Amino acid sequence: MSIQGSCAPRFAEVRAEFERNFAERDEVGASVHVTVDGEPVVDLWGGVADPASGRLWSEETVVHVWSCTKGATALAAHVLASRGELDLDAPVVRYWPEYGAEGKEATLVRHLLAHQAGLPAVTSPLPAGAFYDWDLMTSTLAAQRPLWEPGTRHGYHGLTFGFLVGEIVRRVTGLSLGKFFEKEVSGPLGLDFWLGLPEDLEPHVAPTIPVDPTQPGVSLPSLFVTALTQPDSVPGLMLLNNGGYMMPGESDSRAAHAAEMGAVGGISNARGLAGLYRPLALGGAHQGVRLVEEAQLPQMSNVAVAGMDAVVMVPSRFALGFQKAVDNRYLPPNDREGLLLPEEAFGHTGMGGSLGFADPGKRLSFGYAMNRQGPGLALNERGQSLVDAVYRALA
Repeated sequence: MSIQGSCAPRFAEVRAEFERNFAERDEVGASVHVTVDGEPVVDLWGGVADPASGRLWSEETVVHVWSCTKGATALAAHVLASRGELDLDAPVVRYWPEYGAEGKEATLVRHLLAHQAGLPAVTSPLPAGAFYDWDLMTSTLAAQRPLWEPGTRHGYHGLTFGFLVGEIVRRVTGLSLGKFFEKEVSGPLGLDFWLGLPEDLEPHVAPTIPVDPTQPGVSLPSLFVTALTQPDSVPGLMLLNNGGYMMPGESDSRAAHAAEMGAVGGISNARGLAGLYRPLALGGAHQGVRLVEEAQLPQMSNVAVAGMDAVVMVPSRFALGFQKAVDNRYLPPNDREGLLLPEEAFGHTGMGGSLGFADPGKRLSFGYAMNRQGPGLALNERGQSLVDAVYRALA
């Protein structure tokens, strides 16, 4: 397997683990990028982007990064909060009056960011393509009765987070989530990261290779088992009532790539993920681009909720919009995937194993993106081996 790119000698073990992913852990195509003190120390890519055509993974290859998108959406909200344009402790109805229906008038903006809103799914059947219709999804969520009293528990809003937080961004700025992100974040930073991919970039996208649950050794997380056996449960509503978005192959359609979906729709690569978090590892700014004031960083990195997740059915920990480290290795094999990071770090995984995060204590940012998914929602052995190698290099 030919690995391209560069790697500082101190981080040679990261390259070695990246190569092992291909040789021993069934990696197909992937990229990994690490910065320290704002400078790239690892920038590697390799493998096959599209097994059907044989197209190799190149420096320009991008891929669907699933819930890593939530980090970009959360950042958009924190940019506004840092500027004083958004109060995270205010009721949602201050910015989105229609949201107050069905007992949601006391829901706070922070409840949306911390997965406490009680809207991980909707109960009314969604039509085909619903996730590509922003107005339909936001009006449906505004009219939906919460599935639990907002603020009383947390449960992963896996597919609705982007519509909820993104609508707040739209109401405050007058710009769609994707346009605001491009104007204020990805454009100024020069990132290959899109919430709504331009059509001319489609040839650079590596199609997702979903996990095959029939393969030996593959065990599905409790979330998926519950959804398939209890379709009326909250996991079932989330994974089955989404207008067909979670059907095999749909997320790789042009309609999906073009849509602005702030929970799961982002298209990027390791360089884009690490670049998103690089300013946050350096006090909120990099090379003249200030995303947030340093005083905003504690709200982005401090734990807001922790404990048993009402949706994914395993423990989780969140800051306001970002995941925090959680060690689930003591659970049964199907639920062991977590996120092993230092406590100062914050970021987000994507379904199947992608990851982006910042560690302000080490002035470090990290990105990993791949096309072959693992069976879980969080970080599997391929990504975790790279993270561990980075920290061993830093002693």
